[in-house]
Amino acid sequence: MTENTFPVYKVDVIVQFYRTEVLTGQEAKHFTKNDITPNPKSESIQRLYMRILQLLFRFKPECHYTVPLSENIQYPMLYEWVTPIMSVYMRMCQFLPLCHVYDFSLNDLLNPKAKRTITTLSAIQNFLHFRKQRLELTAAHQQSFRSDMDRLQAYTREIKEAEKKIEKLTIIPPEQQAEAKELASALAELTTNTQQEYQDVSAMNEKVAQCKTEIAELSQKLSQRRVEVATLKDEIVKLKSQIVESPEELRNEMERMKENVKNIKMSKDLADERLVELQMLVQCAGQVEAEIQVLLKQLQDLQNSMCQTNQQKEKVQDLAAMNEALQKELRSSSTEEGQLKRALAMKFDKESKHQIRRQKKKEVKDQQVKNIYGQYDKIHEKREEVVKIIEETNRETKQFKEKMQKLREKCNQRSQKAQEIYEHLLNTLEQYNKRIESIVLETNADISKMKLHF
Repeated sequence: MTENTFPVYKVDVIVQFYRTEVLTGQEAKHFTKNDITPNPKSESIQRLYMRILQLLFRFKPECHYTVPLSENIQYPMLYEWVTPIMSVYMRMCQFLPLCHVYDFSLNDLLNPKAKRTITTLSAIQNFLHFRKQRLELTAAHQQSFRSDMDRLQAYTREIKEAEKKIEKLTIIPPEQQAEAKELASALAELTTNTQQEYQDVSAMNEKVAQCKTEIAELSQKLSQRRVEVATLKDEIVKLKSQIVESPEELRNEMERMKENVKNIKMSKDLADERLVELQMLVQCAGQVEAEIQVLLKQLQDLQNSMCQTNQQKEKVQDLAAMNEALQKELRSSSTEEGQLKRALAMKFDKESKHQIRRQKKKEVKDQQVKNIYGQYDKIHEKREEVVKIIEETNRETKQFKEKMQKLREKCNQRSQKAQEIYEHLLNTLEQYNKRIESIVLETNADISKMKLHF
């Protein structure tokens, strides 16, 4: 008692506690401070102990009045008053060591005293507080475990659904495999055609650059020839003023000059024709560049659609990673729960060891009484076990029905969500296929137009 103590509460606190936590109805109203102090009433205290045993061990007050003896007993009226008191005494002797009260006797039931009743009731109150805290903790652990199990089941279902969707998205159905192959071949042809057109355009650009260099050279030559013609005219004017020669030489020089002028005109006409041809080639190259830009835009749209499909695959991978993390969290919570259970088992083992040591000291005193009421205890234990089994089965059935209803509601919600996602995916795939078909048709038309141009 010096090591393991408990607080002794005031009478008002004890009365308020047992009114709210143990007693119900009229019993709670009629239970007052006068039942404990100054002279405790044996009937009210015996009734209170019966209700405490009923709350803790499901031992109903009617069971205390049954006589566990043979039917042919003489004078059974003598046992009617003794049996409930002895039953309550036996049960309280078994229960009060848990509350660290080891000196309970029959006088505490038949002729109770105020001080001893206050100490026993405060000990029981302390035990009930501890029991309430433990029940709340265990209920919280059970609720968290159930919620974790429900989450695990929900996540496993979602993972299976996601895997099925991934399979549907990654695997092309046999009906659309031919179309997919045709699209792949068309894309390959488009890429080859675009590469060839890029090569042709680069060759045309090189030719245009060469033509521009030739035009520049010709323009330089024309400017030089014009300068030469101007200088020749000046020289002719000077020579005319200086020449005093024969008319034949003048004629020959004039013929030579006319031939030079004709040659210069011929070269000028040829240069003009070459300029016109080069301008036509430049215009054709501009048209080709515009068509190539259109093809590049179409190819960029195809790349964007492929990027979107890759993003959807990445989202699916992220969901798988989230699922793995949640599974790890569930495993860690299950391990923590196992550790808590082990700690509780260790505490219960220690308490049982202490109880065994204390009970060994009392076995010598209580052996005679236990032999008399052994059969009685066995019968009532069997009854208690049957009652407990029935109550547990009723609770399990109620919980199972509630779980079934919740699971049905969740299944309906999840099925609706899955149907909506499936319809959305089908619509997106149909739009994507229509877009690809339109792009292929446009590219084929553009290729045919380019062929006609070339």
